[in-house]
Amino acid sequence: MTPPPTALFRHADFRRFWAADTVSQAGSAVTLVALPLVAIGTLDATPFEAGLLVAFEYLAFLLIGLPAGAWVDRVRQRPVMIAGDAVRAVLLVSVPAASWLGVLTLPQLYAVAFGMSVCTAFFDVAYGSYLPHLVADGQLVAANVRIEASRSTVQVGGPGAGGALVGAVTAPVALAVDAVSFGLSALLLSRIRRTEARPAALPGANLRAEIAEGLRFVLGDRLLRAVTLTAALSNLCGTIGASMLLVLLAGELHLSPFLCGLVFTAEAVGGLVGSLLTVRFTTRLGQGPAMCAAVAGSAVLWLLAVPLFRANARLALAVLLQALGWVVFMTFKITSVAFRQRLCPKPLLGRMTATVRFLVWGVMPLGALLGGVLGQSLGVRQALWVGALGELLAVLPVLCSPLRGMRELPKAPADAGERPHPVLTPSS
Repeated sequence: MTPPPTALFRHADFRRFWAADTVSQAGSAVTLVALPLVAIGTLDATPFEAGLLVAFEYLAFLLIGLPAGAWVDRVRQRPVMIAGDAVRAVLLVSVPAASWLGVLTLPQLYAVAFGMSVCTAFFDVAYGSYLPHLVADGQLVAANVRIEASRSTVQVGGPGAGGALVGAVTAPVALAVDAVSFGLSALLLSRIRRTEARPAALPGANLRAEIAEGLRFVLGDRLLRAVTLTAALSNLCGTIGASMLLVLLAGELHLSPFLCGLVFTAEAVGGLVGSLLTVRFTTRLGQGPAMCAAVAGSAVLWLLAVPLFRANARLALAVLLQALGWVVFMTFKITSVAFRQRLCPKPLLGRMTATVRFLVWGVMPLGALLGGVLGQSLGVRQALWVGALGELLAVLPVLCSPLRGMRELPKAPADAGERPHPVLTPSS
């Protein structure tokens, strides 16, 4: 029987897991504004240098995303998440420390951004693999809805507070807030009581074969391949624009850090509303059609917002359209995550998550780098146009697949998770 959604509130370990993610996301919402403003405001970064910083923030998913998934499948996931939180806290503390000593440079910011991306690559793979072990299959959608809703909730105040904090104490100091949040997240994760079994060994297993198995699973399933390609195209084009948005707002329009933060706050409000409406949208339209409509509708709204980012009253309309785009897009984001988790056998979850991250997040440093090149050569607003127009193409993979007519998406057979689970062996 499917557990009722209210059972999650009585699930003590899920509450700790949920709280850890919420606290971490609250600090990250501050960093979303603070880290680029360190480069743009404190170190006078050019559009290309700002785009390069965003590229480093996602580079690890391209470089180590696949082996990270195979490795995480061989070990307990919770210690990986705790270590990732602790290292990220140390990396962020180094920025205000270097600023106070007067030795902060762009290369250090790039190193911190890349180190953060390495930790996040391992953390997110472990996170995506751990949740299905923590809650029942019938609770996955409800658990993901609650997690996404809380992320959006804390992000509502985070960017605006981050912008105000940057204006009051400078951007480097604001990053110390995020360092504290990662430390608290590690503490909460360490208090989860459920014992996590060590994955069973599979004789003769090797890293290359396991990476190939994850790739075959993701790319070999027609529906999963379509969802992954749509997410990858959306992230590639979205990052082209996202890497230049703060350059436009702070560098060219000279908006205050607080107003820059409010732009991202509006996006978070849209994400919150969208996460709360996801079940209603998918119930009314069907899961497949709702995913297609979400990608297409959000792309149109973001395209309409580009010419309205001005230092006058039109900014309010641009921010509204940006927020509405996230209201719509959250249906695709939440439904696709739950679909992957239901479809994948548990022993493959780490490799599946890492493969998807490699394909979906691995394109983001390429998009950021392309955004920086376009911003430097054609202009910042022109780069935003290129990204927004490209978003319209992202719907094609799901629209050209059977997903467009499927009210219910499939899940893994009941016995698909009973295969032995490999661990690291010397032959690897």
